[in-house]
Amino acid sequence: MSGAVVLLSALLGAGAGFGILLIGSGFKRRPVVAEVRRGVEPRLLVRLAACTGVAVIVGALTRWPVGALLAGLAAWFLPRALGPDREHARQVAKIEAIATWAEMLRDTLAASAGLHQAVIGTAGIVPEPIRPEIAELAVRVDRGERLPHALKLLADDLADPTGDLVCAALITASRRQAGQLGELLGRLADAARAHSVMRLRMAAARARTRSSVRTVITVTVVMAGGLMLFNRDFLSPYNTLIGQAVLLLAGAMFAGSFLLIHRLGQVGEPQRILTNLEG
Repeated sequence: MSGAVVLLSALLGAGAGFGILLIGSGFKRRPVVAEVRRGVEPRLLVRLAACTGVAVIVGALTRWPVGALLAGLAAWFLPRALGPDREHARQVAKIEAIATWAEMLRDTLAASAGLHQAVIGTAGIVPEPIRPEIAELAVRVDRGERLPHALKLLADDLADPTGDLVCAALITASRRQAGQLGELLGRLADAARAHSVMRLRMAAARARTRSSVRTVITVTVVMAGGLMLFNRDFLSPYNTLIGQAVLLLAGAMFAGSFLLIHRLGQVGEPQRILTNLEG
């Protein structure tokens, strides 16, 4: 095959893979406000450009369309799967922040303040991970929106089971003037902190597995690169159509094994209890 044909095949393969990826991600429900707030779109474009560049470079060097496709997909998934677990750290920080906010509300209510005043008064001093959401709640309450509905909107913004528990307690108190709300908030804060400690312990166990997988991937990549540089004839069977099919099968097996390892290390989340924004 000529270089132009190989390059075109690599681009088409990478585009097909990323197209499937984007279609799949389109079926995932994500709050629009949270996506805009986190600025995901620019980072997504940068990642797509980088992964496409990796696919094109590998395709040009190897003249393997399947190799280009696998390289692009690996560049997309592996950094997030094997790099620092930022999503886990973000979730733990959010849980800790929700626990701190519950304690702030408890202490403010103990000073004979009403629930509306407590919500507004704590908006400016809550921890950073949930400060935008609580500030938005305070704005809604301050402009006269009903507190139960504003709290349901807050639960949707937080999108966290622990946040649902705190919001549910506050909704019940706002509707029925439930007694001992401060004690309940304190217990919820304690439960949230225990949950975050459990997640940290599980993360320590996951770190060992991730380290082993990084070693396997590093050895595999170094070996493949060494063969490409110093013993290209050894890889010549992959230049054929059958060789590309075998390479695709091997890549699928590697991807399946990494996916299973990733799922084994996932921390299960309890089901959310506040998902209906009506009322």
